[in-house]
Amino acid sequence: MIKTTKALEQATVITHGGTFHADEVLATVMLSKIMDDVVVFRTFQVPEELNDHVIVYDIGGGEFDHHQKGGNGSRENGVPYAAAGLIWRAFGPQIVSATCNPQLVWDLIDRDLVQGVDAIDNGVAPKTEPTQMTLSIIVSQFNPNWDSDEDVDEAFLKAVALAEIVFDNALASAVSKAKAKNIVEEAIDKSEGHIMVLDQYAPWQEYIFASTNSKADAIQFVVFPSNRGGFNWQCVPDCLGSFGQRKSVPAEWKGLRGAELQEVTGVKTAIFCHPAGFIGSAETLEDALALAKMAVEA
Repeated sequence: MIKTTKALEQATVITHGGTFHADEVLATVMLSKIMDDVVVFRTFQVPEELNDHVIVYDIGGGEFDHHQKGGNGSRENGVPYAAAGLIWRAFGPQIVSATCNPQLVWDLIDRDLVQGVDAIDNGVAPKTEPTQMTLSIIVSQFNPNWDSDEDVDEAFLKAVALAEIVFDNALASAVSKAKAKNIVEEAIDKSEGHIMVLDQYAPWQEYIFASTNSKADAIQFVVFPSNRGGFNWQCVPDCLGSFGQRKSVPAEWKGLRGAELQEVTGVKTAIFCHPAGFIGSAETLEDALALAKMAVEA
């Protein structure tokens, strides 16, 4: 349970008062995963005398603050720590300890969620046009407007509730990705003729590019069951996150569906080929593999 208090003696955690930001809001959510009760005392100055069990963050220049001169350290990639990252570094391993691959899950959450919040709070995230609606912006909009009489602590708790949903989803996603790693690595090892086959869909792109198996670099197409029925073939991109392709399908396939694609390819159950050519499908595994093999040989 997370709640705020105006009474210092009731507090289990302390953070700064006034306008709140995503870093201490997300840090509060993280602390709730390891504490039975998170009772937040929001203040502008850390009291001189505190119980040993009280955790202070994003204020006071201590272990979990980053406002002191020179900050409070940076990751190897240069992203400096804010309160969220400092709390995640200290307590994240405990939060993910029971997952299938704790270190990988920790890394994924730090990379995909926490680092962005830290970067924005430290003013080092690049600005984009148009502006992207980041978690930091969404949380900041929970602060009471200048013409509102809403209590700021109540608004803080609303932001925390949203951030908890985001964190829980990020954790579930990271655990799911971590489970996929062994599945993809096994499929990489079994790949033949520049084609990898997955018996069930699992997120595969990241692990192909991260794999130390030399066979990963040779994979051009991946075949897997489609959630719409049948089987997809998909080109391995030329780099992670790109729609470019290590190997392109024949130009005459692109944008065709059903009978037209079947006539051009000679594959009876071919369903479609995306106009950009990076993905397509067939009704059977055999025909999806046949299309992938034809593309490899083209």
